[in-house]
Amino acid sequence: MRRAAVVIVTYNSAGVLQGCLDSLPPGAKGVELAEVVVADNASKDDSVAIAEKAGATVVRVGRNAGYAAAINAGIARLDLDRLDGVYVLNPDCRLRPGAIAPLLDSLREPGRGIAVPYMVNPDGTLQPSLRRMPTVGRALVEAVVGGGLAGRIGTLGELVTDPRDYAEPGAFAWATGAAMLLSPQVIRDVGPWDESFLLYSEETDYCLRAADLGYATWYEPASVIEHIGGDSGVNPMLASMLVVNKVRLYRRRHGPVSGTAYYLTVLAGEAVRALAGRRTSRASVAALLRPSRRLTALPQ
Repeated sequence: MRRAAVVIVTYNSAGVLQGCLDSLPPGAKGVELAEVVVADNASKDDSVAIAEKAGATVVRVGRNAGYAAAINAGIARLDLDRLDGVYVLNPDCRLRPGAIAPLLDSLREPGRGIAVPYMVNPDGTLQPSLRRMPTVGRALVEAVVGGGLAGRIGTLGELVTDPRDYAEPGAFAWATGAAMLLSPQVIRDVGPWDESFLLYSEETDYCLRAADLGYATWYEPASVIEHIGGDSGVNPMLASMLVVNKVRLYRRRHGPVSGTAYYLTVLAGEAVRALAGRRTSRASVAALLRPSRRLTALPQ
């Protein structure tokens, strides 16, 4: 029987963690769940107690070091030689029965290193989670018409929003990092997640680095997971971090000329929405224009 481990990252996650842990046994139907690791970023609530009571292995990161750092700490606890996959999860995810097996099946094909599920909201509706390659052109279209609409116009948008695109399995540039099953080989070859991102774009960076080495990010709709979701869409601080990080990653991968074009395009789009009164866009514009306004460490 195939063996998988789960790494869950927590930070003050007591309100959602139990539901995630309870969903793992049915989610692992047909798969041996070798180990459940909870990597905790110095939670001040009962996250650690809940994890320990459920029998999970708790790795205490010691501070609120970010998503990537906790993933690295959790994976370091595992014996990859005894596993067929490592499922990295947010604590606000709920696995539907049998959700892990199809992801493991998909990684049997050569050239696939990351597998991601069909993601739904708590009401069962589609939660868009797939992304195309970030480009200046796509950033421009999203700046003009918005990411949601751009995703429905052919392949013009980075975010894939058309439900028809979620009907069949396939390869994508990257996907939401809330639920990703990684092959042991891709973990070895790609190396650690980049901890400099703290939150947002760390999964983009990881998927693109995997693609650089020939590993595809594969979407498998037979695997379903419910994701409650965060508040980056309403929290100005988190929204600005998301925008700054995606610009920083693009510039790192494409150099100063293309990177500057991408920066100016994203800035223009956020500025238009800031003028329309969107608080998250105002925070994003401030962070893009003034490096001193950018978050360099998470609250402890």
